[in-house]
Amino acid sequence: MSAIADTAVAREARRTALILAAAQAVLGSTGPICFALGALAGYFMLSADKSLATAPLTGFNVGVALGALPAAYAIRSLGHRKGFMTGTLLTAGGGLIATVALFHSAFWLFALGLLVIGAGNAFVQQFRFAAADNAPPEFKARAISFVLAGGIITAIVGPQTVIFTHDLLLPVPFAGSFAAIMVIAAVGGLLLSRLHATTPAGKAEDVDESDARPLGEIVMQPRFIVALLCGVCSYALMTFVMTGAPLAMVGCGFSSDQATLGISWHVMAMYGPSFFTGRLIHRFGAERIVATGLVLLVCCGLVALSGLALWQFWTALILLGLGWNFGFIGATAIVAESYRPSEKGRVQGFHDFVLFGTVALASLSSGAVYNGWGWEMLIWIMFPVCMVCFAALGTLHWRAVSRAG
Repeated sequence: MSAIADTAVAREARRTALILAAAQAVLGSTGPICFALGALAGYFMLSADKSLATAPLTGFNVGVALGALPAAYAIRSLGHRKGFMTGTLLTAGGGLIATVALFHSAFWLFALGLLVIGAGNAFVQQFRFAAADNAPPEFKARAISFVLAGGIITAIVGPQTVIFTHDLLLPVPFAGSFAAIMVIAAVGGLLLSRLHATTPAGKAEDVDESDARPLGEIVMQPRFIVALLCGVCSYALMTFVMTGAPLAMVGCGFSSDQATLGISWHVMAMYGPSFFTGRLIHRFGAERIVATGLVLLVCCGLVALSGLALWQFWTALILLGLGWNFGFIGATAIVAESYRPSEKGRVQGFHDFVLFGTVALASLSSGAVYNGWGWEMLIWIMFPVCMVCFAALGTLHWRAVSRAG
């Protein structure tokens, strides 16, 4: 009987992961749309201080950060289906605000629209946790990577949406792409409606919280601290470089479509390895996979500093995406091992609040650094951050060896 029950649990875990992967593929494409056009639209709307060009993208990341805790609470209270569908409403509303702002050349209203889209994306960020929560222990890492593998389609849908719709509502450039976000949100809502009404991470009363530890005790665990540091740095560096890349490419004389295709290759590299990242984590351990991601980020910096040809921009962006994949998924797997089922809502919300708060600062500073010191300085900043993460991983390894000895 237990074997039958185990099979049913595994089947349900795979079904949930499949639906969330499909929703990730669709709703995740709003991110590349914002990444490809947010800074460019901001740049063209500003007449004086161009250093604020990346402020709309900062709005997107601030929205993800501010939405992290409410998203975790909503999903925990309403269940996966209703909680995630609430996020699609926010995404659609943000697309509407951004479109109206572009028609009125209202820079700060446009930033607000991206903030609301970001708040909707905070729910998308919970997909990976939902897949892990619904899976047996041996399937958790693979469930996370399986959901993120939906980003392969995101890498195509998002940039191609930009290319085919950015002139759709001329004479207002880019408005068509942000109007398309409302359609994307509707499709995502239909997919999420296929989730079962009640899942293991559903109603709060379904979870026994008698063994829950204080949040401070959980987040002070050395493994959690190192995982949070490496996950935050991997994501922040990815955002920092990716946000400035379209500005740098256009500044070097390449077209906005070439810059968008660079983002497409980047997003594909972000999610492509997810088909096997979970297996690699299971075989080699999350810490080694995170270290591999950091090595790839260093390689990205070296390629970016080697020249300003289109192939160098695109190669650097591909390496940036690969580094993010290994670094972030590996760190997420460590975080998922650090809390009990009764603690997941608070820990996941705290994790994403810190993560996307830092990412928001990274996206805002990217425009300021690029405007003030150029593309090369933006790249040089990557190296000391990676060194700090290597040091943290080394300390964690030393502690593990000391305990074993």
